[in-house]
Amino acid sequence: MCGIAGIVDLKASREIDRDALKRMTDALIHRGPDGEGFFIAPGVGFGHRRLAVIDIDGGAQPFTTQHRDCVISFNGEIYNHRALEPGLRTNGLNVRTQSDTEILAEGWAREGAQFVHKLRGMYAFSFWEPDARRLTLARDRLGERPLYYAETDDGFLIFASELGAILASGMVERTFNREAVADYFYYGYVPDPKTIYKDIHKLPPAHILVAGPGKAIRLERYWRPVFVNGSQLQFDDSVDMLRDRIDDAVSTQSIADVPIGAFLSGGVDSAGIVASMHNNGNKLVTCTVGFDDTGWDERDAARAIAVKYGSEHHEYLADREIFSLIDKVATTFGEPFADSSAFSSYVAAKLARQHVTVALSGDGGDELFAGYRRFPFFLAEEKARNIAPWFVRRAVFGPAGMLYPKLDWAPRPLRFKTTFQSMAQSTAEGYAAAVSINLPARAKRMLSPDLRRSLHGYHPNSCIKTAMAAADTDDPLALAQSADLLTWLPGRMLTKIDRTSMAHGLEVRPPMLDHKLVEWSGILPTAYKLQNGNGKRILKAALTPRLGHEFVNRKKHGFDLPVAQWLRHKNNSPLLRLNASRLWRECGLIDDRAVERMAAAHQRGSANCAQELWSVIMFDAFLRNVHHA
Repeated sequence: MCGIAGIVDLKASREIDRDALKRMTDALIHRGPDGEGFFIAPGVGFGHRRLAVIDIDGGAQPFTTQHRDCVISFNGEIYNHRALEPGLRTNGLNVRTQSDTEILAEGWAREGAQFVHKLRGMYAFSFWEPDARRLTLARDRLGERPLYYAETDDGFLIFASELGAILASGMVERTFNREAVADYFYYGYVPDPKTIYKDIHKLPPAHILVAGPGKAIRLERYWRPVFVNGSQLQFDDSVDMLRDRIDDAVSTQSIADVPIGAFLSGGVDSAGIVASMHNNGNKLVTCTVGFDDTGWDERDAARAIAVKYGSEHHEYLADREIFSLIDKVATTFGEPFADSSAFSSYVAAKLARQHVTVALSGDGGDELFAGYRRFPFFLAEEKARNIAPWFVRRAVFGPAGMLYPKLDWAPRPLRFKTTFQSMAQSTAEGYAAAVSINLPARAKRMLSPDLRRSLHGYHPNSCIKTAMAAADTDDPLALAQSADLLTWLPGRMLTKIDRTSMAHGLEVRPPMLDHKLVEWSGILPTAYKLQNGNGKRILKAALTPRLGHEFVNRKKHGFDLPVAQWLRHKNNSPLLRLNASRLWRECGLIDDRAVERMAAAHQRGSANCAQELWSVIMFDAFLRNVHHA
C-alpha cells in the first residue's frame, strides 16, 4: 500500500510547484514509510510514498513504461498481476520487475481504460500519457483505496490519497460544503463524492477520471454491483460454492513478500477468513481488541478461534483511556468521522503492525450476506409500506410519529415514534433513516438555524435515493444492499479500514470484497441471505463446519466502543472536551443550545444521546486538528 499525489496543468504546460508537491507527498509519509519518489515534467508532477509489499527491491515509483513512456503512481495491489503477465509478454513486453505496478502500467499503456476490466485487486492510481497529454485517475470497484481531487482557481488539477495531502498543497481554500456538514451529522461520515470542503471531491468507486490541457474533466463509471436474485442453484450447492469462493479470495489476497496476518474479532466473518487462511497453509498471526466492559468484550471468542487454528495471537485491552486518541484519530481521517469503532480499528492496526505488514479482515460479510440488524427491520417496514399507498401512510403514520412519545431509553428498533415516522416515508427515505448514525430529527436540530436555512430544502437522504434509483431491482433487500455498496461501504467502513491501518503503515485486505465474490453473491436469492429475521444464512452454513454451530450463532458486537456508558463518567468523559472548547460553538454550523440539552439529558440518564454527542465531539476534534491546523 502506498500514498500518491500529483499536480497537472489543465491549461498548458506551466511549471509545477515542486514545493507544493513535496508538501503533499510528505503528508502521506505514514502511508509509505519505505520510500519516496517523484516524476516532474512540463505541466505535470507525480509524488509517491511507498509501503513495500510486493517486489521490495524493484517496485519503486513513479514508474515509467517501456511502451510510450507513460508514467504511473499507484496505490494498492493487483492480485492477478501474474496471470496478466503472459498476455503482455505476447504483446512484446520484456518484464523488468516482479511488481504488480509494472503489469498495471504496461497493460494500461497498451490497452487503455479497457484494461481495468481485467484487474482483480484494490487500487487508486494516476496515469500520465505524454503524447496525448492526458491524465487518468482510477479507483477500484468497491472503493477500498481512496482518491481525492480538486481543481484550483488558476487551472491546476491536484489529487492525493488523503484529504490532508490536498490541504497541504496550500492550493485549495478550506470552505465548508454545507450539504456535506448536514450529511455528516446524519450519517456520521461524508458520503462520496463529497468531502467536508466545497472544492475538494472524492473520486467515486468504480470510476475513471480523464483530464488534460484544454479538456474538460470527465468521469466514467466502469462497474456497478448488481443484485438480480437470479441463481438457480440449490441452497446446499450454493453453500459449497461460497466456501470455495472465500478460499479462492483468501488465497488470491495472501500474496506478499512481507509477513501477513489477520484481524480476529468474535464474529463469523473474520473467523471464517482465519479458518480459510489456515486451510490455505498460511502461517497465522492474529490480533484482536477487547474491552474491560464484559458486555462488549469478545476476546474469549476470538481466542478460541486462535487456539483452534494454532495462531500466534495478540490482544489489546481498551478502556476509557482510549479517548486520549481523539485528536490523533481526527487527524488521521482528515474530515469529520463519527464511527466510534474507528478507535478500536486504530489500536488494532497499531498492534498488528508490530507483527505483520499486511492483515486480512472480515469486512464485507455483513453487506454481501445481509448481516446487519437493520435489514430485517427494514424489510418488515417495507412489507407494511406495501399494504397502503404512500399518501395514506403519509396521512396516518406521519401524525402518529409526531404524537407518539419519544422512548429515548429504548433500543432503537423499539422506538415506535421512529418506526411510525419511517412508515410515512418512501423506501429510500426509510432506509436512509435506518443507516443514519443519529436520529434524523436530532440530526436536524443539531444544525445551526443559519445552516438549515442555507440548505434550501436539501436533505441528506438524497444520496440513498440516488443509490437506490440506480439499482436495477425492486427487491427491497437488494435495494438496501445496493445502497450499502454505493454509500455506507466506501464512505464509512472502507474509509475506516484505510485510514486507521495506513496511519501505522499497515496494509489491510478484505477478501469478502473480492469483486468476483461480490458479483456471485448478488445473484443469490434473498432467502439464502436472510430468513426468519436472521442474516448471513448462507455464510453461516458455509462456515459452520469450520467454526462450529455455537460460534457462528453467537451474538456479535464488533469493534464499537461502549460510548453511551463512558460518556456518563464524570471525571474523564469526553464531554469535558466540549465544555472546554469554543470551536464547535463558534463555527456557525452547530446549534450549541440543542447540543447542551442533549448532553444534560444523557448525563441524567433520561435519554441516550451518545451518538449525537459523539458526532459533535469528533467534529470539534476535526476543527481543532485539521481545519484550524
